[in-house]
Amino acid sequence: MYILYEVADRIATITLNRPEAANAQNMELLDELDAAWTRAATDDEVAVIILRAEGKHFSAGHDLKGPGKPAKLTLEAIYQVEARRYLEYSLRWRNVPKPSIAAVQGRCIAGALLLCWPCDLIIAAEDALFSDPVVAMGIGGVEYHGHTWELGPRKAKEILFTGRALTAQEAEQVGMVNRVVPRAALDTETRALAAHIATMPSFGLRQAKRAVNQTLDVQGFYAAIQSVFDVHQTGHGNALSVSGLPVLVNLDQMKTKIRSNNDQQEEQ
Repeated sequence: MYILYEVADRIATITLNRPEAANAQNMELLDELDAAWTRAATDDEVAVIILRAEGKHFSAGHDLKGPGKPAKLTLEAIYQVEARRYLEYSLRWRNVPKPSIAAVQGRCIAGALLLCWPCDLIIAAEDALFSDPVVAMGIGGVEYHGHTWELGPRKAKEILFTGRALTAQEAEQVGMVNRVVPRAALDTETRALAAHIATMPSFGLRQAKRAVNQTLDVQGFYAAIQSVFDVHQTGHGNALSVSGLPVLVNLDQMKTKIRSNNDQQEEQ
């Protein structure tokens, strides 16, 4: 079981439970996660949803070595898998009509952003690092392009162009993160906020969330997410034409670059 689920005091807590793999997301984990979101969304006893993770890191992103990839690596096959489990799932979680809070610690890499960005609020531990280094793989960014909306255009370009991680403090400054708290207080602070929100009328919460999300959609959020997903797929198409694989560099090279970037930031 890759996902834990519990409800107490009108709060549903969904926990990523693959700490031995830094909560990397294989297809089974994503399917279980979607089922947990659906369960919380349809439970009248749940007012607020918390998404958290066991272990040192929130998530290392997609499990690129795990099972679940298309048997035949065509662009159509890749598109179908990613459209369902990456784009569709993230948009569905974003539109669940209940407030949601992501509690993020340690690394939050690439595909991990597809888990926390759909949440309404993000509480980050002081050690949290957010990154999308997939330009190193010949891809323009992960499938759910929240970058520009979450960071603003210039910061989004910097993070994508360099592959460096955004610190929790930087993320708070640009408004991507609501609060930064000590690592030891992450769960306590997140639950306290959820408990406060849960005291509010559920219909008022639903309408407030709809008002903000609808405003973003009027500004072009939904259309942009859909169109940039297709831009993402051109990266796979180019890689397939060049190397026969959906990415242009091997995983070991990418991991080395990620570790180098993170080590440099931790030393600063």
